[in-house]
Amino acid sequence: MLMYEQLLAPIKEFLQCETPESWIEQAKKPENLQVLLTDHMVCELKAAQTAMWLIRKYAVDKDSGDALLAWLKPFEEFIYKKNGSITDLAKANKLSKAIVPKAQSQYGQDLVDKMVLLIKEELHHFYQVLEIMHNRDIPYQNISAGRYAKGMMRHVKTHEPDTLIDKLICGAYIEARSCERFAKLAPFLDDELNKFYVSLLRSEARHYQDYLELAQQISDVDISERVAMFGQVEAELISSPDTDFKFHSGTPASF
Repeated sequence: MLMYEQLLAPIKEFLQCETPESWIEQAKKPENLQVLLTDHMVCELKAAQTAMWLIRKYAVDKDSGDALLAWLKPFEEFIYKKNGSITDLAKANKLSKAIVPKAQSQYGQDLVDKMVLLIKEELHHFYQVLEIMHNRDIPYQNISAGRYAKGMMRHVKTHEPDTLIDKLICGAYIEARSCERFAKLAPFLDDELNKFYVSLLRSEARHYQDYLELAQQISDVDISERVAMFGQVEAELISSPDTDFKFHSGTPASF
């Protein structure tokens, strides 16, 4: 476990608060397992969608963008329209063609490489959560979105390249918080879920670093102030009362 403590050390330093113990108390209750796993699964898809949006908007031509849309379509059909099955999705995590950056893209290959790998991993995690739910006879049911991501995105600037930089910083915080919560929650779960959540730590830790590195590469100035500002926003969302229990919800107010 020492390896994971070393892995988590920079994440704990990056985040401005720890997950409240009261959230852990709610998350480990058996009656909350369905919403926890469902929201986790949806979050994996949303992470893939965010990465895909970044590539399509900033880095690739229409053909590559269409290939990315086709890649995500079976997962989106399952979540939003309940079309398809776990058997269909087992074969779905394949990209139909190489994604090549536009010649005039100033963000280029690094953005494409990092985000395509992130999409592949997030969709794999999506399927792993769905498989766990399927094996436990936990049905997938639509749930509403929590306040967390919207609360972060509300502070994103509206002019480029600051919009892109801010969205990358938000992505870094979302990935870092996911990693911290996996580690916090794992010891209180059964063996299968414990091993699964621990197995996610390394990729989630790398994702947050990739987002931060891209944000600094794209910015002409040091991003430390923006990182600190979003850190305050994120910590407020995590530590303030929240009546809606989700994977990234705040301090439980009442349930």
